[in-house]
Amino acid sequence: MALDPRFLSILCCPVSKRALKPLSRARLGFLNDAVRASTVHNAAGTAVNTIIADALISVDDKVIYRIDDGVPVLLPEEGIGTTQFTDFPA
Repeated sequence: MALDPRFLSILCCPVSKRALKPLSRARLGFLNDAVRASTVHNAAGTAVNTIIADALISVDDKVIYRIDDGVPVLLPEEGIGTTQFTDFPA
């Protein structure tokens, strides 16, 4: 589900305060492959075990936030850092 561009324009990373953008399908596929391999952890250190249907990423490509039922989950502890992936797609 695509977020309304006006809504997206006011969202920001709760930690860095940088803007957010939709996570591309290729990157989402990479992330979900890693979830299936049980190698993904959120900022709180908890393993991410649920496939992610949609997500946002900070414009600096450092943190991913999932979207649940059309609602962005912008809790700092729920963010998924991209530095845990050695080959995260550009």
